[in-house]
Amino acid sequence: MTTTHLAVLVPLLPFLGAAVGLLLGRTAPGFVRPLAVLPPLASLVLAALVAAHQGGGRALDAHTELTPTGSVPIELALHIDGFAALVAILVAFVATCVQIYSTGYLRDDPRYPSYAALVSLFTSAMLLVVYSGDLIVLLVGWEVMGICSYFLVGHYWETPEARAASLKAFLVTKLGDVPFLIGLFALGTDAGSFRITRVLGTVAGGNLHHPTLIALLLLAGVAGKSAQFPLHTWLPDAMAGPTPVSALIHAATMVAAGVYFIARLLPVFEASQAAMVVLAVMAAVTMTGSALAALAQDDIKRVLAYSTIGQLGYMTGALAVGDRGAAVFHLLSHGAFKALLFLAAGVIIHAAGTNSLAAMSRMHGLRDRVPDAYWTMTVALLALAAIPPFSGFFSKESVLGAAEHVANGNTDHAPGAAGWIVLVAGLLTALLTAAYAARLWLLAFRGQGAEAPDHGRQPLTMTVVLWVLAVPSLAFGGLAYRALPGWFDGRDLTPTLLTSILGTGFALVGGLLTYGAWQRTCALAARVPAAPAPSFEWERLEGEAAAHPEGDASLVEAHALADHGPASRDLAHAPDPGRLLLGPLYRHAAAGFHLDAVYTAMFVRPVQAGASLVRFLDREVVDTYVGGAAALPRLLGAAVRRAQTGNVQTYVSALLAGTVVLAVAVVLVATGA
Repeated sequence: MTTTHLAVLVPLLPFLGAAVGLLLGRTAPGFVRPLAVLPPLASLVLAALVAAHQGGGRALDAHTELTPTGSVPIELALHIDGFAALVAILVAFVATCVQIYSTGYLRDDPRYPSYAALVSLFTSAMLLVVYSGDLIVLLVGWEVMGICSYFLVGHYWETPEARAASLKAFLVTKLGDVPFLIGLFALGTDAGSFRITRVLGTVAGGNLHHPTLIALLLLAGVAGKSAQFPLHTWLPDAMAGPTPVSALIHAATMVAAGVYFIARLLPVFEASQAAMVVLAVMAAVTMTGSALAALAQDDIKRVLAYSTIGQLGYMTGALAVGDRGAAVFHLLSHGAFKALLFLAAGVIIHAAGTNSLAAMSRMHGLRDRVPDAYWTMTVALLALAAIPPFSGFFSKESVLGAAEHVANGNTDHAPGAAGWIVLVAGLLTALLTAAYAARLWLLAFRGQGAEAPDHGRQPLTMTVVLWVLAVPSLAFGGLAYRALPGWFDGRDLTPTLLTSILGTGFALVGGLLTYGAWQRTCALAARVPAAPAPSFEWERLEGEAAAHPEGDASLVEAHALADHGPASRDLAHAPDPGRLLLGPLYRHAAAGFHLDAVYTAMFVRPVQAGASLVRFLDREVVDTYVGGAAALPRLLGAAVRRAQTGNVQTYVSALLAGTVVLAVAVVLVATGA
């Protein structure tokens, strides 16, 4: 069997597993779990064989045209270069771990067969995107992922949150897909083909006629699929789905597709300096804004969701400075530790009985209930915070090093302004990332209060997956930047000394600031009564703080946290360092800086108003007209029906009256003539 045949089987096996799983889900439920786990596992083995054969060298290309489609042909084509081979391994690896984990996590869920089939179909669609050598075939996988995400996010459809989240995810991503589709058609028309190799050849020859327009149209689709500003608001709400689904979406599929697409067609974007600056600004706003929002979230899964948005901002930032090697390196590294973070969070949520970090902060001994999740999540959070020698350090610093290289004017791939934008935003985000990672760890595992509930040991399948994912989170980065430069366009991925010192320093500062703020808020929480304090008690605390501004720090913080509101006062009982670090920005960050409210005012309400107007016109105007058109014949019919009495005398009288009328009319006409 040739390498091409093996590559075809990589996306095909999960698709077949999904189809058979749906058919046998009710008739033979015993086969559902093997059909969920074995196809992605087989795809992982085959993807590894394809990668070993490709070896980071010349790309593997194969294509066939099934039927003529006009002047711009559409072909079933494969294009597998070094980074495509590695991304396919990541997708299959994370999908396999998610399916194994789900056998324990959803072991009592009656909808598990359909869930497992959709996860397999999701995996197949992402693998199709990775291996595809034709943009239209890539678009098929792109859209299938959107449909699968709708059903998987809405898995718990009986809850209104899940229904709303699935609909929002579908609509927001489709909003970006419309200009994305237009951009693909414009690109194919300019190149005369949808084949990726021919498109890149057209760009290399300088024959792309509208590079800026095409790049900006494609960026809209990428912003929707990869949850980049301003189309990122669907991703935090998507946490209403099962935790394994969150791990799959955030680590290896869906959101990774947009980053992968830009990396695949990076020369198209490099052909427009304006598009590269727009990409840099989008990345900078995304990474800093999401990091601030993560620092104020109470739901542990929403913290991780905003974390994903920020890390995707790092990847698009690397692409904005023309280094797809650094972007894909961080994509691979992030995939391992983000999957671990979500799956460990699932164990913690099950043990605590809640998603709320505030509630966890009031539980003592939670880490002793879930030691495996505690240690593996600690490893993943250190990787997220880019602390050496964990994997996130090497990949994140490679992004910052690439930005520094461009900022110094050492390359023509991107404007220097893009380099400075990404570098400054990346360093600031490094501080904020370490801050919210430390906050999550402290609130989840250093809680004080009642004993944490005991829900028993987790299934072995869940625990084993956590330790399997912990290995690349710890060791991947240090090995990859030395062993795999040939897989990433031959560019050196070694972090530079300056960005390494600055990035690590900012991360340590962020962690220390959070720890200090946590200690101070713990002291404040200890002084506040267990029940919500009455207003006179808060007035007393505020009065003491005002009278002794240089005295007890906790009194000053009580004054700052009181905020003259019952909700704020109640939150003061939970030691949340994010509230102290962000100050007045906390409330806005917790609400995602009110972007949902802005979109509601700009789009949702006008659409609802338009729908109300159309409904009014339909009911009051169209229905009235239609009703009137039907009423007139009905009235005429009723009048004629009344005349048909069956009485002969009435008929004769009417005949005589009509004769008299006609006679009079004739006389009048004759006289007038």
